[in-house]
Amino acid sequence: MIVLRSLLFNVAFFALTALVAVAAVPLLLAPRGAMLWVMRVWARGVIALLRLICGVTLDLRGMEHIPQGACVLACKHQSAFDTIVWLALLPDAAYVLKKELLAIPLYGWHARRVGMIPVDRSGGGPALRGMLRKAQAALESGRQVVIFPEGTRTAPGERVRYQPGVVAIAGASDAPVIPVATDSGRVWGRRAFHKRPGVIRISVLPPLPPRLPRARLLPALETAIETETDRLLAESPRPVDKTVG
Repeated sequence: MIVLRSLLFNVAFFALTALVAVAAVPLLLAPRGAMLWVMRVWARGVIALLRLICGVTLDLRGMEHIPQGACVLACKHQSAFDTIVWLALLPDAAYVLKKELLAIPLYGWHARRVGMIPVDRSGGGPALRGMLRKAQAALESGRQVVIFPEGTRTAPGERVRYQPGVVAIAGASDAPVIPVATDSGRVWGRRAFHKRPGVIRISVLPPLPPRLPRARLLPALETAIETETDRLLAESPRPVDKTVG
């Protein structure tokens, strides 16, 4: 049953993605908000497909910690789901993502149009400064910057060294830095075909103390995210459905 559901979801996911990507091409000439609206609709559609086809529900915790305006969300990254859900949950998400993704036809055009923030991982200092300028501009315009400080997806229970990009962004802005934990990987695994029925928990933690010294910010962020992620993974699954609307 899981295999059949996963197959149906993947077919529906790629069909929806292709349809939206092609239909949105004319909006490349429209105001940025029009493309952002389409991407939000797409993300909510993917979440609905997960619920209806695969029996995946959401448990959202601590959303009250996200302010109305600019902030930096430093998110645990276990699944491709993590790169989708914030488009649905935030009013104006600006993801920090690999530069190579902007070269993908259609997707890259749309991501560039809404102002996603590319970073060249092999570009050294100049690339980091370019990413930082774009992140600052996004925050100054009141957007929510979403960054995955691990820099890659990790399996549940796996840990990797956190990357310093989030520290640079935090140091250049007064926007609050908000740790976010999740256990999405046990439902939608890294590069996994199977989408298992169950609950994806997202736990938004209180912002880190303001003006935290750089040397303390990354360890504090990692401790907060990993401790809460371990706690989520230790919970037994329970049916919760916080529909994203």
